[in-house]
Amino acid sequence: MSSKLDFSKELIGRRALVTGGTRGMGAAIAQRLLDAGAKVVVTGRSRGEATPAGATFIAGDVSSVEGVKAIAAATVGALGGLDILVNNAGGARPIAEGTASIPEEEWQASFGLNLFAAVRLTNAVLPVLRESKVGAIVNISSNAARMPFGPFAHYCAAKAALDMYSRALALDLGPKGIRVNVVSPGPVITPGGDEARKAFSDATGAPADVFAQSVPLGRLGSPDDVAEVVALLASDRGSWVTGANILVDGGMSAR
Repeated sequence: MSSKLDFSKELIGRRALVTGGTRGMGAAIAQRLLDAGAKVVVTGRSRGEATPAGATFIAGDVSSVEGVKAIAAATVGALGGLDILVNNAGGARPIAEGTASIPEEEWQASFGLNLFAAVRLTNAVLPVLRESKVGAIVNISSNAARMPFGPFAHYCAAKAALDMYSRALALDLGPKGIRVNVVSPGPVITPGGDEARKAFSDATGAPADVFAQSVPLGRLGSPDDVAEVVALLASDRGSWVTGANILVDGGMSAR
């Protein structure tokens, strides 16, 4: 008998929305949910080559109020309801000079994408999530929320706010049967992550492998490392888990 557990059917009949699901972690999360039998909608500004073939793509911008409303309506129309929401879209541009030099527009953009997009989309789909008997929300944060870092201060602060919002939401929605959890990755090999690390290295002169050197397990993460934890939290295996923040960072946060 195989020593590996088979989770290929655990999400059959469930409907999921993954924001930023056309590349990187979002695409890996969407594919993992598809592999478990879920019907999945992914969103992004455009369809990327990494967009899972089995997912329904809906173009949209989660950083705007109008974009969120359109995405929510199109998702419910495509799926007929919703059981799983993964707020994955996020990111920010590093400012090499540090915290005091970050322009206000960068602060606004970071909070808009990393916090308000999740708040708005959650509010928009809550009516249909309340109709689900297995409702689950997974917000993708970052271990950066626990590690003050000047060039990414606007990103760190926005993700820290997302963490607290998620805890409060878990308390509110728990009695209604909807679970809310957070996954906080460390440095992961994705197009967006690679771009941000290169921009930081170019701007500061830091070694290209400075982030990998800080990981006790000795390597950067893969999108699949994160996707597996999201799948657990979205499934019945996580049925008694809510309000949690799971660090998937190779041990960085243990330092």
